[in-house]
Amino acid sequence: MKSTILRLCMLLLLTVSVQAQPLAFKPTTTVGGYGELHYNANLSSETHTLDFHRFVLFFNHSWNAHWSFHSEVELEHNFVSDGEGELELEQAYVDFHPHENWGLRAGVVLPSAGLINERHEPPTFLSVERPDYNKNIIPTTWFGNGAAIYYVNDKIDAKLTVMEGLNGDGFSLKSGIRGGRQKGYKSDVSKPLFNGRIDVIAIPGLRMGGSFSFTDAVYASAAHNRITLIELHGRLVKNHWHVTAEYGRIGFERGAAAAAQGFYADLGYDIGRFLFREGQTQVIPWVRYSVVNPVSKARENVTLTSQYQSTKWLAGVAVKPIDQVILKAEYGQQTIALNNVKTTLFNMGVGYWF
Repeated sequence: MKSTILRLCMLLLLTVSVQAQPLAFKPTTTVGGYGELHYNANLSSETHTLDFHRFVLFFNHSWNAHWSFHSEVELEHNFVSDGEGELELEQAYVDFHPHENWGLRAGVVLPSAGLINERHEPPTFLSVERPDYNKNIIPTTWFGNGAAIYYVNDKIDAKLTVMEGLNGDGFSLKSGIRGGRQKGYKSDVSKPLFNGRIDVIAIPGLRMGGSFSFTDAVYASAAHNRITLIELHGRLVKNHWHVTAEYGRIGFERGAAAAAQGFYADLGYDIGRFLFREGQTQVIPWVRYSVVNPVSKARENVTLTSQYQSTKWLAGVAVKPIDQVILKAEYGQQTIALNNVKTTLFNMGVGYWF
């Protein structure tokens, strides 16, 4: 009797396995990537730079319908030598996708914090440079060794990530937690980072949600610093409107900075259909306003709250002849709260992805 039941169970497992794997599936390998060239002019100091900021390649392989591998290799600033330029492995994970709605991945992963950390190809944002918010509040691109579980349907997109934590010795008052990223190099995982994100995507063209992250940053002195990051975000691309907004706040358990916070908002409208008969070329005039303060609350020296606070406005135009190519130009002004120092900026760029 037991042997009969065992045979039936094995037959059932074999049947499920065969049904779960399409017979016509063929293993595939794909290559993709993105890049961006930037011209940056500081009109206040009369400095002008031209930089191929990023050259990125994706290498992906699917063994079958459920198992795949994904990677992203990035070269910054043309070359790497004597501390100049960077070569980084920003993603490299095995993905198990047993069901159309959910899956697991492990390797070099990205935490889900904000809109740009996971999707940062140049055509996905309007400005030449990534928003300052996505540098000094959310340290984009933020990656490390870890694992994640995700769930997606036609209404919500959610992910939970556990990965290496932060190195507190890398923190600074000017750039917050950015220097604390371990970037997967022999990373200390004694105090991991926990990250959870949920987005509502029920309305076509609209994504809105938020995330929460926390970890105990470690120091060489064996001290710990509890870090919490909460952020909210939304993006609308519909009826020719392009609207984006993000807000984030970091709490520090100890140190000179008690908190950091920032936000930005973009408003653009595609007028391409008025300029081109076919209507395929997008021409998007846009404006941005942002405030970023890596020391929005100080424990003792209150002057720190204005020393690094940056307020910036930008006005520009982004042209997309096709969805995968973007040309950008912008003009604006950045003001540092301390002494009200103003800097006038003019930037141009070209970006692509495939």
